[in-house]
Amino acid sequence: MSADRGPAGLGRRTFLKVAGASGAAALVSLPAPSRAAGSLPVAGEDESSVLVDTTLCVGCRGCEAACAEANKLPDPPVDDTAFAAVRTTSPDAFTVVNRTQKGDGSPRFVKRQCMHCVEPACASACPVRALDKQATGPVAYDGSKCMGCRYCMVACPFGVPKYEYAKAIPVVRKCTFCAGRQAEGKLPACVSVCPSGALTYGKRGRLVEEARRRVYGNPDKYTPHIYGEHEAGGTNWMYITDVTFEKLGFEVAVNDNSYPKLVRGALGVPPVVMTLWPPLLMGLWAFSHRDGKGKGNDKGGHHG
Repeated sequence: MSADRGPAGLGRRTFLKVAGASGAAALVSLPAPSRAAGSLPVAGEDESSVLVDTTLCVGCRGCEAACAEANKLPDPPVDDTAFAAVRTTSPDAFTVVNRTQKGDGSPRFVKRQCMHCVEPACASACPVRALDKQATGPVAYDGSKCMGCRYCMVACPFGVPKYEYAKAIPVVRKCTFCAGRQAEGKLPACVSVCPSGALTYGKRGRLVEEARRRVYGNPDKYTPHIYGEHEAGGTNWMYITDVTFEKLGFEVAVNDNSYPKLVRGALGVPPVVMTLWPPLLMGLWAFSHRDGKGKGNDKGGHHG
């Protein structure tokens, strides 16, 4: 596949150039949170976040092309075959767009990627801090620290981290919320090219207020729920829509409490134990096999 091919058959660079002109609209000047006296603060309110309004998504999949280019990933599918089956993120695709249908048969599209939890379970479970939550919001990954334990994959309530099983030296792969771009003052790549305004970037506190304004101010348009406002203690990617979240393929059984807080006491010691136990067992195995090999050699020598 040509490195310059993008969604719907457009050249990737051509698409990004055109979409980039409208990408600035994704960074909006939202009103300051109008918190009522005595109301609870928004978790992670100063962290960078994105509000996804699926009623505005046109399914162009420019976000997929931009993500692939920014992260040096393989090109995404270039036509509607991408919608033939529900896709999940993978080591080679940090974001995917899926399609479902509303009751009237019209399409509804939804972008999926790492949710970047305010208190991420994956980072809490990582014994070597290969996954680390940044104060600005992204949950970043350092493959040079990763020991391949894959506890992050078990811990994540959204099933996001993916392992490169097919590679000789595998690492865990997932969306990093373009942490490097954000550090340079740039928008995440996917947000920068969204032409329809489906992706709104800003501080989490303001985006929660904006989501509430849209959802509860338009009860006939939106499903009365903001996905990510409370799930897993709050996430930095939040969604509003006009269909059920089950229909969009979201994990609706996710606990509203922070997962690290739920298991903090239980996981106080196990990470150390689990880190030391494998090499201990390997040492015992090597010792026992060395002893057996030695006996075998002595026996073989005796009969030689």
